[in-house]
Amino acid sequence: MKVKTAVFRKEHFNAAHRLNNPNWSSERNKEVFGKCNNPNYHGHNYELVVKVVGYPDEETGYLMDMKILSDLIKEKILDRFDHMNLNLDTQEFKNLNPTAENIVKVIYDLLRTDIIADLDLKVTLYETERNYVEYPA
Repeated sequence: MKVKTAVFRKEHFNAAHRLNNPNWSSERNKEVFGKCNNPNYHGHNYELVVKVVGYPDEETGYLMDMKILSDLIKEKILDRFDHMNLNLDTQEFKNLNPTAENIVKVIYDLLRTDIIADLDLKVTLYETERNYVEYPA
């Protein structure tokens, strides 16, 4: 009997960003985003947890080779975002406000294309120890 299983990979990256809506006044941006609207940016030590769910292969016992998952996260996420200014250094956030909600969705979309459709994917992103987002919810 097949049993659904989940595997997790945890990673870490550092990135700077500024929350800002260019269609709003400076006052409105400061009111809504507070310190996160600092014109000189601010940074986070992000913790990333990638969860893959499905049925392990009967021959290998693997749901997904964890080395492949690790390499995928490094290539698609860490190499792209680690030690970057998300607003200035990445294409993904040139026109997208880099809120935690938007960052986790971008990460999900970048990974989803390389994980087989039979496997479910969930991404959890910790912006701080107490603040985190998940996608999909």
